Formats: sequence, C-alpha cells, structure tokens
Amino acid sequence: MPEKCGAAEKVKPAASPAAEKPSDIAGNISYHAQYNPHFSPLAFGPEEAFYATAESVRDHLIQRWNDTYLHFHKTDPKQTYYLSMEYLQGRALTNAVGNLGITGAYAEAVKKFGYELEAIAGQEKDAALGNGGLGRLASCFLDSMATLNLPAWGYGLRYRYGLFKQHIAKEGQEEYAEDWLDKFSPWEIPRHDVVFPVRFFGHVEILPDGSLKKRITFLLNLDYHSKLLVLTSMICAVLYPGDATEEGKLLRLKQQFFLCSASLQDMIARFKERKADRVSGNWSEFPTKVAVQLNDTHPTLAIPELMRLLMDEEGLGWDEAWDITYRTVSYTNHTVLPEALEKWSQVVMMKLLPRHMEIIEEIDKRFRELVISKHKEMEGKIDSMKVLDSSNPQKPVVRMANLCVVSSHTVNGVAELHSNILKQELFADYVSIWPTKFQNKTNGITPRRWLKFCNPELSEIVTKWLKTDQWTSNLDLLTGLRKFADDEKLHAEWAAAKLACKKRLAKHVLDVTGVTIDPTSLFDIQIKRIHEYKRQLLNILGAVYRYKKLKEMSAEEKQKVTPRTIMVGGKAFATYTNAKRIVKLVNDVGAVVNNDPEVNKYLKVVFIPNYNVSVAEVLIPGSELSQHISTAGMEASGTSNMKFSLNGCVIIGTLDGANVEIREEVGEDNFFLFGAKADQVAGLRKDRENGLFKPDPRFEEAKQLIRSGAFGSYDYEPLLDSLEGNSGFGRGDYFLVGYDFPSYIDAQDRVDAAYKDKKKWTKMSILNTAGSGKFSSDRTIAQYAKEIWDIKASPVA
Repeated sequence: MPEKCGAAEKVKPAASPAAEKPSDIAGNISYHAQYNPHFSPLAFGPEEAFYATAESVRDHLIQRWNDTYLHFHKTDPKQTYYLSMEYLQGRALTNAVGNLGITGAYAEAVKKFGYELEAIAGQEKDAALGNGGLGRLASCFLDSMATLNLPAWGYGLRYRYGLFKQHIAKEGQEEYAEDWLDKFSPWEIPRHDVVFPVRFFGHVEILPDGSLKKRITFLLNLDYHSKLLVLTSMICAVLYPGDATEEGKLLRLKQQFFLCSASLQDMIARFKERKADRVSGNWSEFPTKVAVQLNDTHPTLAIPELMRLLMDEEGLGWDEAWDITYRTVSYTNHTVLPEALEKWSQVVMMKLLPRHMEIIEEIDKRFRELVISKHKEMEGKIDSMKVLDSSNPQKPVVRMANLCVVSSHTVNGVAELHSNILKQELFADYVSIWPTKFQNKTNGITPRRWLKFCNPELSEIVTKWLKTDQWTSNLDLLTGLRKFADDEKLHAEWAAAKLACKKRLAKHVLDVTGVTIDPTSLFDIQIKRIHEYKRQLLNILGAVYRYKKLKEMSAEEKQKVTPRTIMVGGKAFATYTNAKRIVKLVNDVGAVVNNDPEVNKYLKVVFIPNYNVSVAEVLIPGSELSQHISTAGMEASGTSNMKFSLNGCVIIGTLDGANVEIREEVGEDNFFLFGAKADQVAGLRKDRENGLFKPDPRFEEAKQLIRSGAFGSYDYEPLLDSLEGNSGFGRGDYFLVGYDFPSYIDAQDRVDAAYKDKKKWTKMSILNTAGSGKFSSDRTIAQYAKEIWDIKASPVA
C-alpha cells in the first residue's frame, strides 16, 4: 500500500479512470502506484507520487484522446497537421489538471498522501523536445488548437536527449546530455499498430516501358539487429546535431526527412481510414480534408515526399500530384537571417534522397519555365528565385525557403514588421508573381500556462477585478483593467502579488546559483537563446558601464541610485564561439560585481543556468523590466516579450519583431524605446564600413574596462573586436551594438527614474497586462484556421 514514510493514513487502491472526486482520485493514484510498479513498494516519496499522479491524470487524457479520435473518424472534418522539429512543452502535470479543470480535486487528493500538488509537480522534468521560441510557439499553438476545438494534430520527433543541459563552470558554458528520460515519461503513449517505412539512400531507374523502378535502400533492411538499434536511435537522439561534418549533415537531413515521411504517411492513412472510397484512388478530396503547415524550413522535405507518395505509391501523374501538394501545404517563415535560411548540399541530398532530388529538380525546372513564359519581366531575377543554386559549381545547394515559397499556397510571417520585410525584401520578387500568397500572422502565447498557471497571485487579482475568469479563453477582456489603472486598492494588491513572485524568484536564484538577490531591487531580466543579434552583449556592456559609474560615485551619490538585479539566461549553441564568450562574460562580470561590497547593494548580475520552460515560469512572473533589444529588423517576432508584458512587466526594447505591436497595444508611455529603426540599419552598416561612425565615449569606457582585466584574465579580445569597424573576428559590429549603446544607456536612465515613482511604475505594469489581449495564441490560431487552413471547430459532444 503506497504511503509517505511515517504517514498514518493509507489510501485504498481503486481503478477509477477519469475520477473527479478527491477520494476517488486518491484511490486511482494509489492504484497506479501499486499496479504500475515503477518503484519498490516500500516507499512513496515525492518522485513516486509524481509518477502515480501523472498516470492518474493521463487516464483523463487517454479517454479524451480516444473520444476525439473516434469523433474525427466519424465526422471527417478537414484537419490541420502541424509539422515542427521542436515542441518546447515544459512540464505537463500542472498544465493538464489546470486545463481539465480539476486542479482543486487533485490538490485535495494528494494531500491524503501528505503532499502538496505544487511539490509533486516540481518533480517533473521538462521534456527535452525543443530549444527556444520556435518550439515554445509550436506548443502554445497546440494548446490553442485544443482550446478552440479545432481538428488539428501536431507532429514532431521524440528526442532522447534534446539539445543539451547547460552547466556553468569557471570556464563558461558546459554541455551535458539531458536526463529527462533517465527513467521514463508518463505522458508517452506508444501506438504499436502505427508503423511506416522510411527509406534512405539507393538509386532510381527507369524501366524500358517508362515506369519507375525504385531501388531505394530500406532503413530497416540491415544485417544486424544491434546496428539497426544504433542507427534508429541516432536519428532521434539529439535536437539539431552539429552539421560541421558529412556525418552530421546526413544525420540532420535524416531527422528532417524522418519527420516528414512518417507524418505524411500517417496523414494519408488517416485520410483513407475515414472513407472507404479513398482507398481506391479518390484523391480530389485530399486538399479539402488535409492542411499541412510547415513550421519554418525544417519540414520542407514534406513537399517532395508528398509528391513522391502521390506519384510513386498512389500512381498519380505529376500535374495532379502537384495540384494536390500545392493546395495542401503552407509555410511559416521565422527568420530573415541568411544563415538561418536552410540550404542543403545538392550532393548530400542526391546521396541520401535521390528520388526526392529528382522531384526537386523538376519543381525548379517548371518554376523557371513559369517565370519565362508568364512573367517575362522577372526573367532577370530567376537566379535569385530558383530553388537550385549552382552559382558555386563546387558547392551547389538546394534553397529550402525558395522551395517552400514556390510550392506552398500561402506563406506567412509572424509579426507585422517581419511580414512586411518578407514582402518588401526577402521574398519581394515572388510577390510580383503571387501577390496574394503572402500573409501576416502575428504570434501569440497561451494565457493559460503563461498567466493563469504560472502566476496564480496575479491571475487571481485579474479575475477579481474583471469579475470573471473568462479572460483565460478571451484575452481581450484584459482591457477591462484599464479603468482601474489608477485605483489605489488595485495598486496595493498588484504590488503585493509582484513582490510574492519576486520572492519566489529570489529563492530560485539562490538555489541554483548561490547568489542572494534583494526582492526590493528592480528585477531586470533577459532570457532567450544566446545570439549576437539578440544582443545579450549590449545588455552586459550596459551592466559593465553601470558598474563603472557606481565605482566612481560617492556614498551620498549611491544613495540616490535605483538598485537593480540584472538576470540573463539562455543557451549558446555548442559550436557558436562568440555566443559562448558572451555567457562567459556575463558570469565573469557577475562574479566581480556580486562580491564587491562597495557596489553589490546597488547592482547584482546573475546568469540563470539551464534556461527552460519551467525556469521561465518562475522568472517571468517575478520580472519588472525585460530586455528585448535585438537589432531592428532581425527578430521575426519574439514571444517571450508577450509573456513578460502579460505578467505586468515593462519592456525596454527596439522597434523589432512583435515589440512594435506590443508598444502600440500597451501604449508608448509604458514601453522604453531605444535604438535604430529597421529601415536605418543597412545605411548605418554602410557608414560603419566606410569609417563614418564615431563611437560614444561611454561605449569605449565599457569595452576598456573589460580589456583592463577587471573581470578576469580570460581573453575577450575576439568578442570585443567583433564590435570594431574593421574586425578580424567579426563583421564590423554588424549588429550595431556600438550605434545603439548610447540610446540604450539613456533609456536605462529613464527606467531608473520611472522605477522610483512606485505609483507610476505600478500603473505601467497594470497597463502592460491590460494591453496584452492581442497576443493570445488563441487569436493567432483562429486566424490561421480561417485564413490559411480553412478549418472549423469540431467539438466532441
């Protein structure tokens, strides 16, 4: 009988799937502990309690999953299939019981074992299935698809290790294998009857009668079972394997094709399963029943694979297969960075996927013919628009973004600014051919995970003052807070909720870093993937300058300073040297500042290790100022900016990505703006190249302090040289850190002044939450459903 050691109460096990009464739930938890014996029966500690509780919750989910599957089978709606290489799900237990509306019942049930639900939920490890914003967006989208009762399905890969677990040592970031599957995941439900062949390598022959003879090596046709296990496990071992070697390139391409092929075969099987006459070749309905959304270019191979399946497996001709593919597939672009627009070696592609390379060549050929025959004025642009780029004969490539644009019925960006850049710059030539193909779908976040569940203190206040909890599914209701923005009673409750969140964050920081931070100081947070364009370097240079000024102040002058705790979190890709130098610098600056008794009452600098969803769920509610400071025109959207604003955090940022729309919604006076605008960036880079830029003295002071060795003996010269006009290590301050630095420092001075006026700051915080309604992923997905996918809600009765 499971029990907490020393507890007198024992709970009788009872199989009660989908129980809702606390006593029945407790019995079901006890049942799973006893009859799913993952652990010895002598103890029932927090970890054992988590797994048993999760399996009890899973009973609810399985029942709903099966009911939904049967409902879709009977009603046969058009269904969206979302293809993404990442899903950054985070912990599932709190989210599941919250969305099921049974949090209270489960909290009461686990108390019968002597536990708090929050403590049990804390035992869960984040699923290592994603990296950053792309994967978290995909997870928010799935949440909204379910909330809106849309017939939709997400496909991804189950990675054994994900990206990596980040550890901060004296030498900087170290990467370790994620351990989320060291035991098992209670949320995984294998379907052993759903199996599809995925083929690599081989070659293609044409028989004398003109038919295709496929000679493709079948992945599973191996001589030794042990070799089979090694190869199949490698494909789903890690997220984004390094592609510096031939083996790494092949592995990453295998991953992408594995996702696309298995997913499409499953879609086709389901399409046939739902109506008997489709098995015999009734394919005209396919685009009216299936919508495939490509989340960035990683699933691009879905295009030639769907063509292959329709032609080689189902016997369709090219024109019919192309018409079906084109009307089925749509593509979301997430970046304008050249290095992030995937390009695959034609040699590698031909080696791994020879039949697909043939299909891509034919798509490219027909596109070029279309331009020449129907858009003669665009003929001079073909070289930049075509799918196959052989301008370097030694390294011919397949441009995956071009393939997506050519082959999809709709292409969308993820913020107004980003979508305009796509139409006016990156894909401008395609707009001339297909003016109605391009749309904007500003990203969003789920308000359930990102306010209701992660910030119960603030969400209870929102519900109280709005007199409804319907804001969790209709975020526009938050505008109702505006009429209370000056109410002193609301201010007092709001400030108390923020302080409670700050104290929880301070405890987390102490637990994971050993650094004590003051909850009464301004909590200033930047958490996201470490990248030069996201400009964590600008942040830490600003902290260095602040430290220098504090050291120069008298004791009386320091008393007038706004105390600040700067927190930075994020992973640097293992091979991204400058990003890892930035991580090292943040930690080195923190080590000096935090141990300087002359300064550490007024400034702390902390690097938060191993940033993930669960960490964000503590940091975001506790934040007061958040930095979204990317070079204008380079961040497609951002979604952490939306999460911060929703939680009453004020943003300091550039006019980049969704910052533009956030500032419009929350009000210009409630956003600290600085920096160059997107349309200025190209000219400013040119000025820098031509030696016309004169750096601000404050910028030079910050760099010089680092060069002086004040923060240790590590060689930061390559990192600092990347900020110079004629750098041997970088691109001449390509990301305009030097240009934006003085504007950034001035904006931070305005932050300091505003924070001293507590009434003003609290009002700004309230108005940020009140202006966040637009940024619900429910709104985003509703727009996708209506304007791209043409699907409708199909609730289970």
